[in-house]
Amino acid sequence: MERIREFLKYLESEERASVHTVEAYGRDLHQFAEWLNESDVPWENVRPADVREWIGTLADEGMTPATLRRKAQSLRAFFRWGRIRDMFQSNPAADTPLVKKRRRLPDFIKEGDMENLLEDTLPEDFSAARTHVILTLLYSLGLRQAELLGLTDADIRADGLELRVTGKRNKQRVLPVPPQLKDIIRQWQKRRDEHFPDLPAPRSLIAGPHGALSKEMLYQIVRQGLAGVSTGRRSPHTLRHSFATAMLNHGADIDAVREMLGHASLQTTQIYTHISYKELMANYAGAHPRSRKRKDNREH
Repeated sequence: MERIREFLKYLESEERASVHTVEAYGRDLHQFAEWLNESDVPWENVRPADVREWIGTLADEGMTPATLRRKAQSLRAFFRWGRIRDMFQSNPAADTPLVKKRRRLPDFIKEGDMENLLEDTLPEDFSAARTHVILTLLYSLGLRQAELLGLTDADIRADGLELRVTGKRNKQRVLPVPPQLKDIIRQWQKRRDEHFPDLPAPRSLIAGPHGALSKEMLYQIVRQGLAGVSTGRRSPHTLRHSFATAMLNHGADIDAVREMLGHASLQTTQIYTHISYKELMANYAGAHPRSRKRKDNREH
């Protein structure tokens, strides 16, 4: 459908939406278009009741609240865009209730596990060295997976102590690189250039033979690299959560953590304070004599 293609192009070029968002909205809109076709309802005649019925059908099929919420947002954004361009007379999704997402604390890896996993020097094996650099960068700087894949040598300052990161909506931030991490990056660049001497410029920091790794390849590398740690999920985002949790557990200012993570809102960062509090209570329950005394009394 031409209007959907135009809308997705608008999201990408004018709204600077991420590739993931554009793909997700595209799937949602095409799915709704199929439902309209089966229901014999033209786009111009879509009513709020139609939107609610579609969302309700998906809910009955067992779709998660987070996905239902996004689908409603996809329609809301599409009709709002179309109305501005006189394609539609109203926005039938404007008043569709957004399903509340279940608030779930993100998985993270304990500091001790990460310290045991990450050595101070690169392994000799090339694949092991690449895994080590990936895990170290994600955990040390709290990068998103797309941010890591987008890094090139040009993003590293000459002295190696700062890294320019391009985040969501192409917003850039500069992150400090500790000397130890700088040395690991330098070692890795030399190893990478020896292994892939014909990489195109600017060279992807984390590269395969033809340039930047795919997100699927990165996910597999991280998952295998974290095989020995205990956590619910082993993903690049788990390491981002682990970075934020470690920072707050050691007294970092929450606004500084927000800046390093590239969050637009402080509210997004505050979820990690809940994780830190949970860890604090677990340590208290296991260590403080008054806590142990209450526990012993309950057992008797």
